[in-house]
Amino acid sequence: MSDSPAARLQKLFEGHRLTPTQRRIAHCMVRGAADVPFLSSVELAELAGVSQPSVTRFAVALGFDGYPALRKYLREVAPAAERPEVGEDAEYNAYQQAVHAEIDNLRHLAAMLADPRPVEEAGRLLAGSVPLPVLGLRAASSQARGFAYFAGKVHPDVRLLDESGSMLADRIDAAVAAGASALLCFALPRHPREVLEALEYARSAGLTVVTVADSAFAPVAGHSDLLIPAPVGTGLAFDTACAPMLLGRVLLEAMADALPDAQARLEAFDTKAAARSLFVD
Repeated sequence: MSDSPAARLQKLFEGHRLTPTQRRIAHCMVRGAADVPFLSSVELAELAGVSQPSVTRFAVALGFDGYPALRKYLREVAPAAERPEVGEDAEYNAYQQAVHAEIDNLRHLAAMLADPRPVEEAGRLLAGSVPLPVLGLRAASSQARGFAYFAGKVHPDVRLLDESGSMLADRIDAAVAAGASALLCFALPRHPREVLEALEYARSAGLTVVTVADSAFAPVAGHSDLLIPAPVGTGLAFDTACAPMLLGRVLLEAMADALPDAQARLEAFDTKAAARSLFVD
């Protein structure tokens, strides 16, 4: 499977030390990967909410003479079939376009998973942490809750952290005192400041932070030991997170594979559920 435009951009950015402003530009480019090769520096600056000189400095930081050279490179590596044509989405309404954008996000996730090593490493880290704290605030709380619900079927001690406030550090301390070695974080736009503070505190307490975020250049990147990106959809009034949700299920699978008694726990749950007539199907 060939790399998606977003995957190619992420490979281009890897290994470069970028400033926060440059990471913002990179994040913007990944989210609009199909259109970026056809934007001027002024248009990209407006899209990212930065100045035009910042876009020029960003291109130079990547090793190009300037933004025109970067754009020329991006056009050369973008297959002609992926280049936007005027009116090519005219047959789709706004709702359909949002769905197609999510399909593209899932294709990007599938391409990234061609190298399973980051997910497998994350699975080992999560399986080895007892208890396992799972953090997700605001927009990411549903992702964290869904993961924690299913993880509790195979992991001996999962602790959901989905409420912000002064108690959050206390709950991280309690998890560390009980033997936790890793924390899983779901981080989605808009990124709450409290998530950054919680991750910084967790790492200072000795936890290894595994993060699912919308981009490798998200604000949480500098506070994570292992970050696995999954893009969100931005075509509707509120972001859609199909790819992060699916990545969460993939991490569940990797964690279960690393837990020697996962199958036994599942079978025990099914037996008890049947005895209690828990489900109607």
